[in-house]
Amino acid sequence: MNISAILRAMRPHQWVKNVFVLAALLFAGGEGHEFSMDSIVATLLAVGAFCLGSSTIYLVNDIMDVESDRQHPEKCKRPIAAGELSVPAAWITSLFCFAGSVAFALACGGEPVPVLWIVLAYVVMNFAYSVKLKHVVLVDAFCIATGFLFRVQGGALAIGVPVSDWLFLCTLFLSLFLALCKRKAESDLLGAKAGSHRKILQDYDPAFLDQMVTLLAACTIVAYTMYTVSDDTHAKFGEDHILVWTVPFVVFGLGRYLLLVQTQRGGGSPTKVLLGGDLAFFVNGLGWLAVVVISLYKPFGD
Repeated sequence: MNISAILRAMRPHQWVKNVFVLAALLFAGGEGHEFSMDSIVATLLAVGAFCLGSSTIYLVNDIMDVESDRQHPEKCKRPIAAGELSVPAAWITSLFCFAGSVAFALACGGEPVPVLWIVLAYVVMNFAYSVKLKHVVLVDAFCIATGFLFRVQGGALAIGVPVSDWLFLCTLFLSLFLALCKRKAESDLLGAKAGSHRKILQDYDPAFLDQMVTLLAACTIVAYTMYTVSDDTHAKFGEDHILVWTVPFVVFGLGRYLLLVQTQRGGGSPTKVLLGGDLAFFVNGLGWLAVVVISLYKPFGD
């Protein structure tokens, strides 16, 4: 059995998307929630559950799309499409990943609802996405966005805190932005062959995609900005917090990502960009995180 092919088919590089599970821990700690080792462990278990859950779906998706992937200039290199991993072996691997996901979710617990239910909902929704929903215009993008909302909710349940309205809105707008940017990048890359790879790409009008990604970028910026200056945020983190200084990082990040999409320089893969595929974007992200930590946790004292 080709272990290397199995690991690549699980797409561990895509696990970076599960940083959204950490959102509740990061911001709840800043608002007075006990930032304990138990909460850290619970959150990491939730991350593990979503990582293996997502690998389950990636394997199933690649099994179902094996023929169309072989016609794609990049996806043809995936282990199943390339013939490095057989379909039966991929099914077995997906079952092991699912079992591991359930085990992590059970170990995580969750309050007031077990994280297991969120992970199962995530897997079921994504299975429906792989079978049918990814072929329905806009529904496919909302499925992707819902997956990110499940991640945020799972992280919140792991430490027993509610998901704030602001976190919900920012996650929704940002994930829809990324999903439609990916559709635009795929359409631009494949050109006239887009429909032969995935019929839904023919149904996404380029002008419509341009309008939607611009609108969603604006919604993300507005929602995030309003969060940083809201009365609730001042009440939670103190009048002296400097979260508003993170807004320029958000504006730059969204603008930089749009530029990468427009110039076809990796904007079709958020994961590669987040992992340092674009140095400017990566450094900007580190800057955002540094200002958030300084503002919420005041590591250098009051």
